[in-house]
Amino acid sequence: MTEALLDVRNLRTTFFTADGSVHAVDNVSFNVRRGEAVALVGESGCGKSVTAMSIMRLVAVPGKITGGEIRFKGRDLASLSEREMRKVRGNDIAMVFQEPMTSLNPVFRIGAQVAEAIRIHRDVSKKEAWKLAGEMLDLVSIPDPVKRLDDYPHQLSGGMRQRVMIAMALSCDPELLIADEPTTALDVTIQAQIMELLASLQKRLGLAVLLITHDLGVVAEFCERVIVMYTGRVVEEAPVLDLFARPAHPYTRGLLKSLPSVTKASATARLPTIAGMVPPLTALPSGCKFNPRCPDVMEICYGREPALMTVGPAQTARCYLHGDQADPERS
Repeated sequence: MTEALLDVRNLRTTFFTADGSVHAVDNVSFNVRRGEAVALVGESGCGKSVTAMSIMRLVAVPGKITGGEIRFKGRDLASLSEREMRKVRGNDIAMVFQEPMTSLNPVFRIGAQVAEAIRIHRDVSKKEAWKLAGEMLDLVSIPDPVKRLDDYPHQLSGGMRQRVMIAMALSCDPELLIADEPTTALDVTIQAQIMELLASLQKRLGLAVLLITHDLGVVAEFCERVIVMYTGRVVEEAPVLDLFARPAHPYTRGLLKSLPSVTKASATARLPTIAGMVPPLTALPSGCKFNPRCPDVMEICYGREPALMTVGPAQTARCYLHGDQADPERS
């Protein structure tokens, strides 16, 4: 088995609010191996993006990493100084954010922004950085890349802007790319193009990718493993094929059932939904955090929180349907 490039262990990120301390990421553990594509999935508010921002050490006040380790190639990023962490960002781990229009500066040309990203991490001249910026736009399949260097962000479509963001992220040859909902603001055809681009770049460059998304259709096409999150916790982890064939947690089953289908029978059928809403982190239920919405809830679910239990060769689920083991962290 390929060694883990990123190994997150018992990560806890806390926000200190007027209503008290809340754990947006609570005792989360997972890894990403070299060259592997792993998905973090769940509804909005489940802790996916905070997990990504924690890995990048970009959690803003009043948030703070309060526990655990984030090991990248053996180094614990959580214990690095800000100066050391700046060398890791871009060089070793890069991130593509949700909305490219807010990530690009509207008053600077595309070439200047990509070249600046290169010069921050590489000792090259302005002229060389500009040339490399053109090569990066070519890498992400932007037509007429050298001419596009002189464009401003508003002159590009949403899909092209997202390609520019990917070019900037890859400009310093990172080993891990974190893509946070990279297709959210784009229409369906452009979404497919961006995911095809990421898949081809991953194979071509040997990238490891951590994809944060709520779209399980994208996960099925692109990823090898899936980590399902709910209220800041990992509730299931499995290889993609196992997760789609045998989802072990009721929350995962709910997410899969809510996927649109193209069969004739489904054309007129109402799309199933998961009852209720993700509870606020300031008012979580006792026991299993999914119990107010769970169709399979049992008496034991209201007591202590279940542990992550093994349900298959490489599959775990935090659910009492698979045993009576409680989480020792919360006993």
